[in-house]
Amino acid sequence: MANRPNPAAAARAAMAAAANVTRGLEQVLTTVTDTGAKPDGRKQRWEKHKLARRTELTDGVIAAIRELGADVGMDEIAAHIGVSKTVLYRYFTDKSDVGVATTVRFFETTIWPRLTEAISDDVDEYTLTHTIIGVYVHAVDDEPNLYRFALASSPTSSPAPADSVRLVSQLVMSSIVMRMADRGADTTGAELWSHALVGGIQHVVDWWMTSRTLDADQVVDYLTMMVWSAIVGVASVDGSRDAFLAAPPPLTEPAREAPSDAGGGL
Repeated sequence: MANRPNPAAAARAAMAAAANVTRGLEQVLTTVTDTGAKPDGRKQRWEKHKLARRTELTDGVIAAIRELGADVGMDEIAAHIGVSKTVLYRYFTDKSDVGVATTVRFFETTIWPRLTEAISDDVDEYTLTHTIIGVYVHAVDDEPNLYRFALASSPTSSPAPADSVRLVSQLVMSSIVMRMADRGADTTGAELWSHALVGGIQHVVDWWMTSRTLDADQVVDYLTMMVWSAIVGVASVDGSRDAFLAAPPPLTEPAREAPSDAGGGL
């Protein structure tokens, strides 16, 4: 594979690009729109202090949820941290805002580092697919109280903030583009495919965390089965929309064992 970019370098480039877009997840979610006025140094220092204090309180909220469970109330959270509920609401607008903050913090400190480490490994495409899906599913499975608290607090059907989804999609897209370019394939659909993969897996995990009809390893394997089948299909036409539409891969017949003649028959 001549001239293949280093996977770790590609991952770092994706992180840098994502950081330029978001300017940091917490800042995007909490910063008030700039009015164009001249920057006020004292105000900027205060905003920086508020952000640091909000992060500190968010870590306290996470500790409370881990110890007290997903159904913990704001009074219990405040008592566990050692502050009044009034102090909490000085930094969070409501419980939904607390849910967003905990999700962002969990993403920044747990999911994102694990994903970037996994995607930096120079492994074959199947192993990479299975590993990335496993990282996300098991990270969530390791913290069910945090996820359920965020899900219950979310004003939407998912606790994942749009900025975190975009970050992961950009990271996945960088890997898709790198590996498809290695094959000389058409990468026009890479951004769409990355959003489809990340969004689909996110919604599956949201559903699974409330239903729990399968264990974590089963979720990883079934998701890998679906995603890998899609990857094989895309690779079979080198990413070309025209080639795919001209000759869609046929649905194969299931393999069946030949009937046995043992024991005779009628």
